[in-house]
Amino acid sequence: MNRLQRLRDAMAGADVGALLVTDPANIRWLSGFHGSAGTVYLPLDDEPVLVTDGRYVERAADEAPGWTVIEDRTWGWLPERHDPSRDLAVEADHLTWAAVRTLQDLDSGFGLQPTTGLVATLRQTKDDAEIALLRRACTITTDAFHDALGWLLPGLTESQVARRLGDVMVDMGAEGHAFAPIVASGPNGSRPHHDTGDRVLADGDLVTMDFGALVEGYHADMTRTVALGSPAAALVELHELVHAAQQAGVEVARAGTATSDVDRACREVITRAGHGAHFTHGTGHGVGLLIHETPFLASSSPGTLQGRMTVTVEPGVYVPGLGGVRIEDVVLVGDTDAERLTTAPRQLITL
Repeated sequence: MNRLQRLRDAMAGADVGALLVTDPANIRWLSGFHGSAGTVYLPLDDEPVLVTDGRYVERAADEAPGWTVIEDRTWGWLPERHDPSRDLAVEADHLTWAAVRTLQDLDSGFGLQPTTGLVATLRQTKDDAEIALLRRACTITTDAFHDALGWLLPGLTESQVARRLGDVMVDMGAEGHAFAPIVASGPNGSRPHHDTGDRVLADGDLVTMDFGALVEGYHADMTRTVALGSPAAALVELHELVHAAQQAGVEVARAGTATSDVDRACREVITRAGHGAHFTHGTGHGVGLLIHETPFLASSSPGTLQGRMTVTVEPGVYVPGLGGVRIEDVVLVGDTDAERLTTAPRQLITL
């Protein structure tokens, strides 16, 4: 079933007669268009319309073949298209208050119907084309890690490592990096989202590298922690603990598992070892056209994993004054197990 039909089925179930899509990721998923200015108008029983401005008309025609493309910087096109006897559904979690006021001020006769997650929920389960792009992004990310094992050494700064990781991924075919790479060395490893800086890598450090390739809009996200020289025994033990916790999470990440249960599987391993207070974030998140998208894997997250979801499993332990470890993979959820799309070694590698 194509994406438009899947959305129309969801609209019918929510009693939505027409939907205004303004979230850029949702627009790209539906139409293929990914310019910075765009709106999709989708009636339940008529052709979809893509609205953009003069900068993107040709591009929209190329990226959304077969769609009706309207060039307009205003909402003036909308009253001519929409049946005034029916409310217009909008993406309440994306449309700005200013845009809502403008729509309300139109001399149109229709009301606005707020919706949440109609498209984003569909995007959670990936089709074959999406999985292929995610595989490519994850393969490039894995290959970049293997490349780094040949040049990562004491004397480099965190920033130098981050820049080189990004350059290598582009050289390998990525359109860019999925997010600014995080490189945390030595004591900086106790900060889960450390601001990569000018600290010089030293012998005995653990170095955590969180990075990913971007391929045709799809994001990879992988974290590995490696050792330089001979790290302290306490750091080696932390790595062994996180390795075991991540394995426990991946083992339960199958269709039908509550998202909170994946978090619980990781957290119980870490808590039993006395480091529960040092695991300070959720276990994972969906990944696709956004680096962080639903579903989220945390103790308070509702929902259940479904086949063809792609999520991260990324437990970590962070001890101020000592350092930290995180191990993360993108996994493809199946009916009986999860397939790791990022496949770099997870055991502690010493350089």
